[in-house]
Amino acid sequence: MAYNEFLADRIKQHFQNHGVSFIAKKMMGGLCFMVDDKMCCGIHFDKKKQTDLLMARIGEDASADALKRTGCHPMDFTGRPMRGYVFVDPDGFDLDEDLSHWLDLCLAFNPLAKSSKKKK
Repeated sequence: MAYNEFLADRIKQHFQNHGVSFIAKKMMGGLCFMVDDKMCCGIHFDKKKQTDLLMARIGEDASADALKRTGCHPMDFTGRPMRGYVFVDPDGFDLDEDLSHWLDLCLAFNPLAKSSKKKK
């Protein structure tokens, strides 16, 4: 399994409950949730830790405070952290209120995020 289906359902339910229009796309070995054609959040399976991670696009301004929360660390695929993105371990999103916190941060940043350039 590339990603946690239960976590995917929890994210979908949160978005639907808040009237958010989204598209779920399989990418980067996991599942990304696109809001307004921009990556909002996602699920990634960390092979080293053998656990699912929540990928949250929250912006640089929110990242400093976010990194103080339980289970949150910089998003790092290549040895260099991606600015404005964080990974959250399961102990940081197991409770519904914790997952809601992260998803609300993602949704708050989404209008400010830049869309990727479309390939022709």
